[in-house]
Parts: sequence; C-alpha cells; structure tokens
Amino acid sequence: MTTELTVLADAGWAGVFHAGSRTPIVVQNATPGRRPFIHPIVVPGGTAAITEDAPGHHPWQHGLYVGLNDVNGIGFWLEGLRPAGAATDGTFHPRLQGTPRARDNRAWWSVGTDYRHPDATLLMRETQDWLLTDHGDRYDLDVVLTFQAEVPLTFGQYPYGGLFLRMPYRKETGGHAVNSEGLEDAATEGQRARWVAVRMEVPGHTGEAQVAVMDHPDNLEHPVPWRVDNEFGVAPSACVAGPWTLGEGESRAFRHRVAVFAEPVGPETVNEIWTSFTT
Repeated sequence: MTTELTVLADAGWAGVFHAGSRTPIVVQNATPGRRPFIHPIVVPGGTAAITEDAPGHHPWQHGLYVGLNDVNGIGFWLEGLRPAGAATDGTFHPRLQGTPRARDNRAWWSVGTDYRHPDATLLMRETQDWLLTDHGDRYDLDVVLTFQAEVPLTFGQYPYGGLFLRMPYRKETGGHAVNSEGLEDAATEGQRARWVAVRMEVPGHTGEAQVAVMDHPDNLEHPVPWRVDNEFGVAPSACVAGPWTLGEGESRAFRHRVAVFAEPVGPETVNEIWTSFTT
C-alpha cells in the first residue's frame, strides 16, 4: 500500500515525508561548499537508513551522490581529504533549484551544482533532477544527471566515478552483490552490466535490505562498467571504459534508477523493474 508524500525544504535541505509523519524517508542535502548528496534513505516501511554518511573507511562519501575524478586533471571525489599524491581537488557549489514538490506517492526536486577549478574557474554545471516514487514495499529514485561544460572538458579514464551508493557495510555481517549478468561479489568489479544489486544487514533493521542501481540504455557506454568496492559501494562508471569529452557549451545526460527494498528480491524482480525503467 502506498502513502501520500509531502516535501519540506529549507536552504540547502529538502526532506520527503509520509503525510502526517515527522520523520523523513529521504533527505536531499545541498550545503554550500560540499557535494550534494542524499542521506538518509530509509528502508521502506521502517526507520533504519540504507545509506551511510562519511564512514571511517571512506569519509568523503555520503549516501547517494556523484563523484568524479580527473576532470581536466582535477578531482571531484575526495572533498579535500587528499592522501599524498592524489589529484588536486576542485570545489562544489550546490543549490536547490525551484521548489521541491509532491503529489500522491511521488516527490520531485532538482539540485544544480557548479564545479570549480581550485583557482575558482567554473568548469562545469551539473543538474540532478530527481523523482521519488513510493510503491509501499519499495522506493524508486530516478535521476537525470546532466553535465554541461563551461570550458572544453576531458573526463579521464579512471577505475571509478559517477553516481555512487554507499551503504552501511559492517565487516562482521558482510554483504552480497549480484549483477544483471549473473556475476557475484568481487567478480562484478569492473564488469559491464545493466544493473548491480547489493544486499546487506542494516543497523536498526531486521534482516537484510537491498538496493539495485540501474543504468539506462541511452547512457554513455551502456551496458556500463561498474565499480564495486570491498565494502560494496557501487557506481556505474563510464570512465572505466576510457576518457570522454565535452566541448564548451555541450552537455551529456545520464539516467539511473535506484530501487530500494526492505528485504532481498531475486534477479527476476530486478530485471522487471529495470525493464519498466527503460521502456
């Protein structure tokens, strides 16, 4: 059974709520000077978060977000938390665009972000247009992610980059990944697939929750190579396949769906949802 949604927003923040509830099920963060990110995303029907913000093993990662590496030689991944030898970091300048809205079981909002070189030169404008649909037993978070170049840009080849999901992995309870091609766990790293699903125990939730991140056929390099790291952070990463470019004033859009489940579902169900997303 679905529930009517409402949205509350303030400077740098927007939360999606079930009508009559004071606890958000999804929060968009757009704080000046930091990359925009979504956290928490609450397990459908529960109160536990399936996302994690700034874990000790990757403190620059925040729930569901976009991270890029080697944009004209500049990194937009580590938020200034740079180990020795890392690329110089640029800066993020996000803002909510327009008024977030909700109707029935859907909510939508938009975030615009300026990506600036360390010398403050504007390199790129990013727009994230989000649509949340609450199906009751799952959420679908659909995004159209658009990069517009303000100067000629080269996105270098790199082992990871793009839309990234960080779940609350714990070594003692582990996790499991499977992709659309039937590969599992470490075998999914760097491999092309239409989707990757991750399940794991989530603090505060009974049993395992699951999230499936999906790539759209219109996207660059589809079926895209994926980053799947040792803590089951996942990213559809076109940059794994090689560099790509945008001329000044040009733009490129990427479409993804993030399906959130309170319990694991099989590949057949994920495939059905992917098909509904892409047709």
